[in-house]
Amino acid sequence: MIRFDAVTKEYPGGSVAVDGLTLTIPTGEVTVLVGPSGCGKTTSLRMINRMIEPTRGLITIDGTSVLDLDAATLRRGIGYVIQHAGLFPHRTVLENIATVPRLLGWDKGRARTAAMDWLERVGLSDELAHRYPAQLSGGQQQRVGVARALAADPPILLMDEPFSAVDPVVRQQLQAELLRLQAELQKTIVFVTHDIDEALLLGNQVAVMRVGGRLAQVDSPQDLLARPVDDFVADFLGRDRGIRSLSFTGMPRLPLHSERTLALGERPEQGSPRWMLVVEEGQPLGWVEPERLGSGAVELSDLNRSGVVAAISASPREALDAALSSPTGRGVIVDETGEFLGTVRASDVIALLEAERATS
Repeated sequence: MIRFDAVTKEYPGGSVAVDGLTLTIPTGEVTVLVGPSGCGKTTSLRMINRMIEPTRGLITIDGTSVLDLDAATLRRGIGYVIQHAGLFPHRTVLENIATVPRLLGWDKGRARTAAMDWLERVGLSDELAHRYPAQLSGGQQQRVGVARALAADPPILLMDEPFSAVDPVVRQQLQAELLRLQAELQKTIVFVTHDIDEALLLGNQVAVMRVGGRLAQVDSPQDLLARPVDDFVADFLGRDRGIRSLSFTGMPRLPLHSERTLALGERPEQGSPRWMLVVEEGQPLGWVEPERLGSGAVELSDLNRSGVVAAISASPREALDAALSSPTGRGVIVDETGEFLGTVRASDVIALLEAERATS
């Protein structure tokens, strides 16, 4: 457990980055620090590993003050991931990942074995082991950064806006990878972001900070959305927090509708409905309008791919998004293997939520 007790960071000239922060970061959970620029979230994070020294107050890890520990020893026992990965450009991927184990005195063979294991665990091919950072994509570099931070199996992982420099698709993949790893590893993670959606997705608890380094509210994502403590928190969460809260609401069994489907290369029959779903080996590919095909067969270029796909285990938000994003108004639902099960309408999801609220 990490504790901040009335911690303040004040710079010469009187500028206060963090002001009297008191916060408990539970062991084995993800705590996200979120807030506008200048709210002290990165400063707070960097005081944990003493890259910044607090002016006043006490930071403890499992009851021991970080000031009572040698700074270098403290840092070697804490994983640290930053925005642009911070890899050593002159070292290979394998050498980068093995950095902390080697600093801890592991022999070269043991460190390399651990590095190869972590390369695989973060979803990278062993073919990348002997490449250099400049030969990797941004997403691959960030995965290597996570592997390096975890290579010596530290109990604590600090992550300072690690996914903000990659494109939205890669960012979503990295977020999913972090959640998968955390389910397996149960590390104590402190994660800094300015993105409230990322905070709500990743955090077991979310600490919203104000400009000036003051803590506004700390709560679970569900409680933060349901009960913002004041206007600042409510405004920071955004006007669509009712929709966001659906991510944390249980979804009753969806009433699925059947669909007439086509395969690639197939010609639609006379009198086909306006929209048909194209499915290949059970996997939905997109929607097509048969009347636009004339007598031709369905090709990939004919598909409308605007709709997103939701799993049968999806949250109400995901199911509703599938329906609203579809050109047909019918959201595509798949099983855990990605096989098409049926479709759902937005009205179905809303009716289920209304019925659930009426009985709760």
